[in-house]
Amino acid sequence: MNIRILQLIEGVRKATGLTVVIDVFRSFSVTCYVFENGARMIIPVGDVEKAYELKQKNPDYILIGERGGRKPSGFDYGNSPTQIENVNFLGKVIIQTTTAGTKGLMNAKDADEIITGSFVNAQAVIDYIVAKNPKKVSLVCMGKAGVSMADEDTLCAEYIKDSLENKQADFQRIVSYLRNYETAKKFFDPNKVWAPERDFKLCLSINKFSFILKAKSYIDDLICLEKIERCGENI
Repeated sequence: MNIRILQLIEGVRKATGLTVVIDVFRSFSVTCYVFENGARMIIPVGDVEKAYELKQKNPDYILIGERGGRKPSGFDYGNSPTQIENVNFLGKVIIQTTTAGTKGLMNAKDADEIITGSFVNAQAVIDYIVAKNPKKVSLVCMGKAGVSMADEDTLCAEYIKDSLENKQADFQRIVSYLRNYETAKKFFDPNKVWAPERDFKLCLSINKFSFILKAKSYIDDLICLEKIERCGENI
C-alpha cells in the first residue's frame, strides 16, 4: 500500500487511489455529528451561491456552513459541532459548504473513491482502508481555506498513516500541541462566539464515531456524502 500525504487544493487535485479528504477544524467533524443525529444525506457544495440555489429548490433541506468561520446569512446552522450536537436531523438532507473541506471534495477529480477524515472517526477510516487494501492511498490535508497549511489536518493524516503502518501515535500529545496552535485560538477567544470552546473538545473526541462518510455521485454533477456504518459493509 502506497500512502501519500498531500496538502491543500493543489494536493487534492493530485490525489489518486482511495482518497481521504481531511478537515478537522471543523467541516468533517461537523458532518459526523450531523449523521450521528440522523441525517439521511449531506450534499457538499463549493460555494454559497450553489447552496442558496439548492435550498430554494428544496425548502426542506437544511443549510449548514461557514465563510470566514461564520454562518452565512440565511443558513440554518454554522460550522460548529457545538451548535448542532443535540439537533435532531432524522431523515433530513443537509447542504454543507465550507471554505476548505467541501471544496476539497469538489476537486478530487482523479481519486478512485473519496471519503472524509477527522479525528472523530479516525479509526473507522483506518479500518475502512485496511478492509479495502488499495494500492494507493492519498491523505489530503485541506488546511486553512485550502490554501495554507494547518497542523491539525496534517497531524490527523500522520495519525492515520502511522496506524496503517503499525506505528504508535500519541494522541494526547497531539491534543496538547493543538490547544496552543494558531488555528485553535479562536475556540478560546470569548469574542468569537461562532467558534465556542466546546468545538475544540468535540473535534478532538478521538474515535467517537464508528462510521465513515463516502462521497458518491448525485444529480446535476453534484456529489453526496453517505454514512457507511462498518468497514466491511458496502465496500
